[in-house]
Amino acid sequence: MADLEKSERPWGRYEVLQESATHKVKCIWMNPGARLSYQRHKFRAEHWFIVQGTGVVTIDGVQSPVGPGDTVEFEIGVLHRLANTGTDEIIFVEVQTGTSFAEDDIERIEDDFGRAGK
Repeated sequence: MADLEKSERPWGRYEVLQESATHKVKCIWMNPGARLSYQRHKFRAEHWFIVQGTGVVTIDGVQSPVGPGDTVEFEIGVLHRLANTGTDEIIFVEVQTGTSFAEDDIERIEDDFGRAGK
């Protein structure tokens, strides 16, 4: 069995737990004070389960607090972002469904790390 993907990012890191033609499952660790790019996808929907930490999720411009046990869901094409507003890492499990799970299926609208439009 091949090793599953692991990646360090400016906001934290992720590990792929499972991958198939129909879905991908990641565990994501976000640093305190960090936030993901405000982004959307053309080929996948995502479902997040917050395991640890507190933050604010933005979905199509609407902000909501999240914490352990909360779930967040968005369909293909929906703008979304998670910000870690706590003092500990946010850990969440992300389940992707759709037709492509490639990292290049990210359209970044805003980004704290200069990746918008990439």
